Amino acid sequence: MVYTLETSQKIPASPETVWDFISSPHNLKLITPEHMGFEVTTKNLAEKMYAGMIISYIVKPVFGIKMKWVSEITHVKEPEYFVDEQVSGPYKFWHHRHQLSKIEGGVLMNDTINYKPPFGFLGSIANWLIIRIQLDEIFRYRTEKLEEIFGKYQS
Repeated sequence: MVYTLETSQKIPASPETVWDFISSPHNLKLITPEHMGFEVTTKNLAEKMYAGMIISYIVKPVFGIKMKWVSEITHVKEPEYFVDEQVSGPYKFWHHRHQLSKIEGGVLMNDTINYKPPFGFLGSIANWLIIRIQLDEIFRYRTEKLEEIFGKYQS
């Protein structure tokens, strides 16, 4: 089964400013919880994401066990959206669209993640017990970090 996680956050900054931040692979670690052990392992990584870019990471998604994750940036439309897809890693399938839309006083950032855990039926159980909870926690953390960086949106 393919699951979907959708999140949104209003950010009090221009689309260009938010784009410059989120489209830099060097900023990924800043918005990932420390306990995930996130580390970019690609050497000589470009400053900005582009279609076809391959990024390798080490991540500890479960029980502190290190795993390799390789993503490809498959689509980019600056400063509106980019898509990263897992080439190899902990999921059977991972497709993540980062979308920016200009709103009054800032930007609405929407994330849509379509993912399929490994291990069939056992993966579905793991999604219910661990994976979905962990993904929600990662995006809560990211929301907090982006508020620290850009401020809290005032409606």
